Amino acid sequence: MKFKNWLVLIILFFFQGISAQIKDPVKFKYNINPLPNGVYEAVLTATIEKNWHIYSKDLPPDSGIPTEMKLSSKEGIQLIGGVVEVGKKHDEFSEAFGAQIVYFSDLVLFKQKFKLKNPAKPATVAAEITYQTCNDRVCLAPNTLEFEQKISATTTQNAVAENITETEKISENAVAKDSIIEITAPENKVATSASTVAPEQKGLKVSSLDFQNPLTDCGMEKQENNENFWTYLLLGFFGGLIALLTPCVFPMIPLTVSFFTKGSKDQAKGKRDAFIYGFFILLIFVLLSVPFHIIDGIAGNIFNQISTSVWLNVTFFLIFIFFAGSFFGYYDITLPSSIANKSSKAEDAGGIIGIFFMALTLVIVSFSCTGPILGSLLGSAVTGSANVPMLLTFALAGFGLSWAIVFGLLALFPQALQSLPKSGGWMNTVKVVLGFIELGLALKFLSKADLVSKTFFLKRELFIVLWILITIGLVLYLFGKIKFPHDDKKQKISLTRKIFGLLGIGFIIYLIQGLIPGERPKLQMLSGILPPINVSYLHKEEDGILGMHPEHDYFKAIELAKKENKPVLIDFTGYGCENCRKMEEFVWSEPDILPILQNDVVLASLYVDDKEELPENEQTKIDMGNGQMKKIKTIGDKWSMFQQVNFNNNSQPHYVLVSPEGKVINTPVSGYMPKEDFKNFLNCGIEFFKKNK
Repeated sequence: MKFKNWLVLIILFFFQGISAQIKDPVKFKYNINPLPNGVYEAVLTATIEKNWHIYSKDLPPDSGIPTEMKLSSKEGIQLIGGVVEVGKKHDEFSEAFGAQIVYFSDLVLFKQKFKLKNPAKPATVAAEITYQTCNDRVCLAPNTLEFEQKISATTTQNAVAENITETEKISENAVAKDSIIEITAPENKVATSASTVAPEQKGLKVSSLDFQNPLTDCGMEKQENNENFWTYLLLGFFGGLIALLTPCVFPMIPLTVSFFTKGSKDQAKGKRDAFIYGFFILLIFVLLSVPFHIIDGIAGNIFNQISTSVWLNVTFFLIFIFFAGSFFGYYDITLPSSIANKSSKAEDAGGIIGIFFMALTLVIVSFSCTGPILGSLLGSAVTGSANVPMLLTFALAGFGLSWAIVFGLLALFPQALQSLPKSGGWMNTVKVVLGFIELGLALKFLSKADLVSKTFFLKRELFIVLWILITIGLVLYLFGKIKFPHDDKKQKISLTRKIFGLLGIGFIIYLIQGLIPGERPKLQMLSGILPPINVSYLHKEEDGILGMHPEHDYFKAIELAKKENKPVLIDFTGYGCENCRKMEEFVWSEPDILPILQNDVVLASLYVDDKEELPENEQTKIDMGNGQMKKIKTIGDKWSMFQQVNFNNNSQPHYVLVSPEGKVINTPVSGYMPKEDFKNFLNCGIEFFKKNK
């Protein structure tokens, strides 16, 4: 793939995301039609909403996500020819991919002919289709759906002929009509039935686990979503302030403000336009989060999959290293110049529209400095939260708000421009410091990939040592011992640089504590970022977690609970769950909590991001409705779906106290919480159990 195409895809990945309830603009219907001579035709009919389209199966390499249809059957089928597409086809040149692409709108049929290897026996034929939906503004995340139909009888020749006629009519209509009204596929003459695999049938749904009606109502009240949106707003706000100090943005501040305050004889109008300019900056940054909401509405579990994906975390690691190189000055990350040129030309429209495009131009041309900072916010949200779209909206709103406030206040008090520091080498210093921070953050993603893949190469001590080395490099740079390409060779070391250098030395001393063995976990400030305490050169497998050896299967934990007559504490956790590590290291380890976990409960830690595959006889599919089937292929898939179907929750950590009979004792709790809250939750359930066992 060309470099510019990779760049476009990375940008789309970082800046994609309105309501989580937005529906999928493509609806599929699956039919199997009998043809002469024992031949069948599987037909997937896609009805596409207005202004949307899906790609053809035939696309040039590296030019989009081609639609792919696959048929399979355990009873055995023989495919005849390839997939045939029938519908309203569009063939045009794409500037984004530099290739001729084909896509369909309104309605399209994907057909595949096949024969049964054993025509005398019933067969279930599954169809899987992978596709991407786009309109003129956005492309949604690629989606994969599965459908099943059972062929249970041999049809007569008349039924075969009738099906051929009906199918041909549909094909003709799909091609001929420019404006297609809904077309109903013919009623299938073959006896078919959709396969629905209910969770109850596969042991995932446990009827006794009624979390809405626990045995007692003591303890904490039912928790609502506890995501700290305001924290991300502040993170975005401070990130925006830092971005304002970079060479891409800072020199533009006085120029832009002066344009509004001096470019018009009417100073009141100039100040008003400056405020409108600031508002549009805020609006543009908020709009960057819109595609994430769209993705979440269509594939609500996608961000959890991203946060626990080994290769995507490795990709984040490499991207952050790439960002660091840019901040160090070895190269620049920029959007294609054609985008900035088009935006600049649009400024000539004047009025409010012209102001909007001025704001858009600022956002585009400053991308080489703001992109890595925004990418850091995205990476933190995607891999550390269950509500990614809203967190990104708050973070980007905070980022844009900082810019809007600065430009608005300077427009209101233009004399303050004289107090701003002059542009100079200090701005490059800010960029280089950010480069070192990016290196440190990159290790976080590498660690998560290491944990999820269970390689456990990046031990806790190694992680700390690498951070110490990075901080040493930062300190040496701040004291002028290391230079980067854009540094002034004769630059004097300012007092500010020396102060930050001393702070860096203090941070190194703080990190060294983590290398000294002790009874209690250390480096609480970095809990959730560092590898867990049991991923350590000093840790032995037989030590478990804080001396405990949790069960990793709910049903085995229940059996053990019956033998020991103890309640089960279900701990829905994950290798990549930061708040889970915080709870384990700084709440579980407390002297008045740990004995409870060791002596009074059977601990069942269920990892929702465990990528180890289940045995084939345990792999299954769950009907999620609307024809969509969810594959249960890994251990993580199993416990993630177990949590969702039984507790209507997919956040971690999530704690549930259950009796040996499998009944929820008290209201479950989620997220990182103070020690006293967790202690109250445990004592409430355990005391009730002891009184009533």
